[in-house]
Amino acid sequence: MADAQSELEARIGYAFRDKSLIDRALTHASYGDGRKGVRSYERLEFLGDRVLGLMTAEALFRLFDKASEGALAPRLNALVNKNACADVARSIDLGEALKMGRSEERGGGRNKTSILGDACEALIAAIYLDGGRPAAQAFYDRFWGPRIEALKAKPENPKSALQEWAARTGRGVPRYQLTERSGPDHRPVFTVEVTVSPLDPAIGEGGSKQAAERAAATALLEREGQHV
Repeated sequence: MADAQSELEARIGYAFRDKSLIDRALTHASYGDGRKGVRSYERLEFLGDRVLGLMTAEALFRLFDKASEGALAPRLNALVNKNACADVARSIDLGEALKMGRSEERGGGRNKTSILGDACEALIAAIYLDGGRPAAQAFYDRFWGPRIEALKAKPENPKSALQEWAARTGRGVPRYQLTERSGPDHRPVFTVEVTVSPLDPAIGEGGSKQAAERAAATALLEREGQHV
């Protein structure tokens, strides 16, 4: 397993000073098949989720300097959810380095999105504890940077993009509903909810109903990993 850890360090471009941190970050709760005293990555996962959220929020805050909170939130969710973390984990073959119980491994645990997502967050926390914010930021910039850059490119009509994606993936027709209108008459804020069955709805805000619908469509696409 030490070799697997060293190979992972080479793939991510970071060598741990405290090897116990990477060892814990790669240890699933099933390791040892119930043996007591096993320190899994669960506590590190808790910290890594917050570190990842902070770095992502900061990146979005700087990139979209005129965007409202309502426009930033879905972008944040799209970048820090389990699918996004699992995608990064797969890109660095994190599953191959995990220590887990035999039954979990036989059940395909090394490629489960939930496990890979959690382990990726734990790895971020381990890097943060071992090398501080600069080390964690370097890891983030390398593996989340392309995703952040992809957010800069916007489709001319996100509503059309959503409709095409929904049709292509066999989902229902997008349905938009105005849920709130706030602000003064000269500067209104519209809130729209878009639903594509069977997915959960997404919300967007804008200075007009049409702008809010476009924001909602963008939010749903980004949440589903369609980085528009």
